[in-house]
Amino acid sequence: MAVDPAQVAQVRTFNRFYTKVIGVLQSGLAGTPHSLTEARVLYELANTPTGDRGGEVDVAGLRRLLDLDAGYLSRILARLEAAGLVTREPSSDDARRRLVRLTEDGRSAFAALDAAQVAAVERLLAPVADTDGRRMLAAMGTIRRALGDSPGRPGLVLRPPEPGELGWVVARHGALYAEEYGWDARFEGMVAQIVADFAAADDQRRQAAWIAEVDGEPAGCVFCVAENETTAKLRLLLVEPSARGAGVGARLVEECLRFATRAGYRRITLWTNDVLTSARRIYERAGFRLDSEEPHHSFGRDLVGQNWSREL
Repeated sequence: MAVDPAQVAQVRTFNRFYTKVIGVLQSGLAGTPHSLTEARVLYELANTPTGDRGGEVDVAGLRRLLDLDAGYLSRILARLEAAGLVTREPSSDDARRRLVRLTEDGRSAFAALDAAQVAAVERLLAPVADTDGRRMLAAMGTIRRALGDSPGRPGLVLRPPEPGELGWVVARHGALYAEEYGWDARFEGMVAQIVADFAAADDQRRQAAWIAEVDGEPAGCVFCVAENETTAKLRLLLVEPSARGAGVGARLVEECLRFATRAGYRRITLWTNDVLTSARRIYERAGFRLDSEEPHHSFGRDLVGQNWSREL
């Protein structure tokens, strides 16, 4: 597939910017005498769980791990060995295998290098506002996943909406439902009214809302409001496409059910449409049952509305 030359230029511009920011063009990384590659070799040796004492790696495995030319890695290890930071010796199990491990001086050198890098990153992050910092870290995770890395299961936090995020709820509902289902602005208007009623009520004992934050970015939401004295209503469940399949929706619904139970409700209901198949599966797994359904024309589409409920 052909790649837009402008995109190539944008990536190269970012690379030039970021390599300067983190100092990899300097002769030593983070003010130490070690190059970036040497620092990475020391890191892998210091953090490997293999070997009798730890810190022992097969040279061929190290080369594959770092994707380094064999001759280049050999020269790096020779420099580190001459400095007294590593040793190289044949494996006792297989003389054809060469093992490299950190010496005590090597461990001390890595500890100093690691502390210097932590301090450098702290200085980098210090002037970044909390919101910008979360966005930056989330973008780093996105880059890793997009390029085939696996940063691990996304960090999920459920929390109350922060100032400005009720507007995010309205905006994301409007944008996603227009994109995925072709619903018009009347749906966004309905969501805005639900959110406005929630904010006006300001009843923390009987209602609550949660934002699902994944790797520092809002990725979903759900609201629990009062239908009457004994019945709660689940509203505005949403999960961003990038967070789907990771259990975010199920966690939001579970939190809503826990709150409704603690608040003293005996039953909870919800209204949805039959086209929202993923949401319906979440509701079914959470114990909701379909009570009734009825065709209607709303948001510029012919739909089938559904009423679901369960006991608490």
